[in-house]
Amino acid sequence: MPFDLDPSLLVILIVFGFLAAFIDSVVGGGGLIALPVLLFTGISPAAAVATNKLAGTIGSLTSTIMFYRSGKLDIKSVYKLFPLTFIGSMIGAWTVDLMNPEVLKPLMLVMLAAVAIYTIFKKDWGSVATNKKLSKRHLTIFMTLIFAIGFYDGFIGPGTGSFLIFAFLMVGFDFLKAAGNSKFLNFGSNISALLMFMFLGHVNYAYGITMGIAQLVGAICGSKFAIARGSGYVRALFIVVTFLLLAKNTYDYLH
Repeated sequence: MPFDLDPSLLVILIVFGFLAAFIDSVVGGGGLIALPVLLFTGISPAAAVATNKLAGTIGSLTSTIMFYRSGKLDIKSVYKLFPLTFIGSMIGAWTVDLMNPEVLKPLMLVMLAAVAIYTIFKKDWGSVATNKKLSKRHLTIFMTLIFAIGFYDGFIGPGTGSFLIFAFLMVGFDFLKAAGNSKFLNFGSNISALLMFMFLGHVNYAYGITMGIAQLVGAICGSKFAIARGSGYVRALFIVVTFLLLAKNTYDYLH
């Protein structure tokens, strides 16, 4: 694929790539912006999802580095979870070639609604860290959930960041630490799905690298903004993006 892109298309990929990463670097949901843009370019849905993984991998890696350098990524707590999202996402991406991802959309819509409503009514939730060592039972449940979210990211994708943050909030992390930890695991699920999509030949490298460079800059700006504003800002953005994801995916499902 040649990299001689039309100037207007180049601007679109750069602008919306930056916006997608700015949002995604904090609470996820970048696919809400990036995927429609990639579909607008005329490539197939499979290629759009795969190409978004290329750009998203660049953005999530950048966000991970930014949160780690700021001390908002608890690497000791999450590095053992990395293989769960990596393997889960690879299986999910492979499953896309075997069955229609639409079958999981109703469940995804219910989960997004539950996440949004729960977060709104738990007003002080995530304002301060209350995490402590989990029992074997709760740890098993948590690890199973992380694996399932990884599978979901490879299989469908939208809302992965929200689900990961919610999982970390459930075990007592504050919003900012939950965001940092989720980006590390989201990088694992992104690069895993990307490798599978590359193997299947679905990636448009011209569009993906162009949008990825814009996402690198957007991720730096978004991460810095979130770290400076604190957990309250992340909570507000989390609620807004979750509702937007819910509205967008409900509309797509019904139409």
